[in-house]
Amino acid sequence: MKSRRNFLQLGFGGAALAALTDTQALAAASTALFRNHLAEDFALAAVDQHERHCSIVELRQYTLQPGTRERFIALFEREFIESQEELGITVIGQFRDLDDANRFVWLRGFADMAARGKALPAFYTAPAPAWKAHREEANSMIVDSDNVLLLQAPKPGAQFALSQHNRAPRGTGENAHGLLVATIYYLDAPADAEFVDFFERELMPALAAGGIVPAAYFASATGANNFPRLPVRENEPVFVWFALHADQAEYQRRAAALNDSLRWRESVAPALRHRLKTPPQTLRLTPTPRSLLHE
Repeated sequence: MKSRRNFLQLGFGGAALAALTDTQALAAASTALFRNHLAEDFALAAVDQHERHCSIVELRQYTLQPGTRERFIALFEREFIESQEELGITVIGQFRDLDDANRFVWLRGFADMAARGKALPAFYTAPAPAWKAHREEANSMIVDSDNVLLLQAPKPGAQFALSQHNRAPRGTGENAHGLLVATIYYLDAPADAEFVDFFERELMPALAAGGIVPAAYFASATGANNFPRLPVRENEPVFVWFALHADQAEYQRRAAALNDSLRWRESVAPALRHRLKTPPQTLRLTPTPRSLLHE
């Protein structure tokens, strides 16, 4: 963790740029030239964020210093959304963990692994003003940011459909509505076609009978972490699905209806347990004011 944070504080790109000149004028010109190249390299930035297709998603769980979560959310929503999206990253959503007052959870998406490999260095190590200007404040509130699952959609239809969601503008103070529940299945081996078929053929109809419709589902990404300076949880095969609910009460009603289902109890749930390494993990997440993903 310390090596990761030290790396993020070094600002290699900014130091290299400063070394090019002893004059502020030339440094400014160099930065402007770099940003022009970014605009060309990240042509996706001109595409409406809502039309993005994110086959690669990071599920990022940050443990924060006690009492700093609201301040961290305010900083993140002011400085780290548009600054990432202009580089082709999609900030899908950011959330408070209902079961941990010091946990901030967010989802970051990419078109594919190649896009991830290009965008993350541009944001963290190139002279990107937002991260350089605010990384010390952000890191001062973070205890651990290495709890990251790197996920890949098994098919295009499994991705989040973002076109139906709108992000609130900067300065919005009212929280977005809804409850996002992430269910994590830990597996002995990477989810194969048989597991995906089981989820679609058996689990999804059983969930739908209880009123639960997955918004997206992903398996562990098969490729290596192509930005290793930001660690991810490797060698932990998982399958993760997400569902939106109006609120906690609706979620509880739907979960109760599912557990009351005879088909679920006698057929689907036992078949699922047989495929899992450990009991499922459930994250109950409430969207922050500027989360794109919300009810």
